[in-house]
Amino acid sequence: MSDEPGTPAGPHPEPIRFFAATWVDHDGGYAVRRAAVAVGSLVAIVVSCLVLRFAYEGLEIAAVGGFVTVLVVTMFAVCSSLAFRHTWAGYSKRPAPDTQSALRGLLTIGFVGTLAAYFFRSLTEAPGERLHRTEYEADRTQYERRAARRKGKPSRKRQP
Repeated sequence: MSDEPGTPAGPHPEPIRFFAATWVDHDGGYAVRRAAVAVGSLVAIVVSCLVLRFAYEGLEIAAVGGFVTVLVVTMFAVCSSLAFRHTWAGYSKRPAPDTQSALRGLLTIGFVGTLAAYFFRSLTEAPGERLHRTEYEADRTQYERRAARRKGKPSRKRQP
C-alpha cells in the first residue's frame, strides 16, 4: 500500500534533477523547466569557455612554450569529447558504478563536453527522461502483473 492517502500504490517515478517527477505527465511547468535547463546549460558552456580562455591566456603570459600549450588544449579537447560521449550514452543506459568512479577525473576535466551533452539532450527531452520512463513503465507493468495474480481474498482460498 502507499504511505500517504491519495498516493497510488505501486512504484513511484524516480525524480530527475531540475524536473522532479514532472517528466511523467509533462505537467507542473515541464516545458518552462526544459527551456530554463537548456538556457542555463548554454550559459554555463559560455562561462566555462571564457574560463578556459583565461587559462589559455595565462599560459601565454607565462610563456610556458608551445608544447605545453598544445598539450593542455589537446587534453581539454579530448576529455571534453570523451565526457560528451559518456554523458550522452548515460542518457540511454545506466553506467556501471565502477566505470563512473573510474572516469570521474576525466569527466571533471571535460566539463564542457558534459554541459554540451546536457544542453543538446534538453532540447528534445529532460536529460535522462527516456531511460527513467523505460524503467518506470517496466516497473509499473511488473507491479500490475503481480497485483493481478494476488486479487481475491486469501482467506477464501480452498484448503488442501
